Amino acid sequence: MGETAKRIQSALETAFPGAYIALQDESALHEGHAGAPDGGESHFAAAVVWDGFEGMNRVARHRAVNAAVDAEFSGRLHALRIRALTPEEAE
Repeated sequence: MGETAKRIQSALETAFPGAYIALQDESALHEGHAGAPDGGESHFAAAVVWDGFEGMNRVARHRAVNAAVDAEFSGRLHALRIRALTPEEAE
């Protein structure tokens, strides 16, 4: 796991305590397009399963995830694909 991935993982763990978090670097799928720097760690997919999402709509969940990793967008992170579910929805 690269440094950007470690920071994203840590930020998500802090923002969503007790959540199941799966982070995948998808940068290789985006090589050569604008916003994709050499060396990867620019495009990620995050699955966050957290009971705190209960009662939140999809937009609110995505905003919460994006807010947690906001600082990374000023660095290498270009795009984050998000799947944010409650434990019941994940079953």
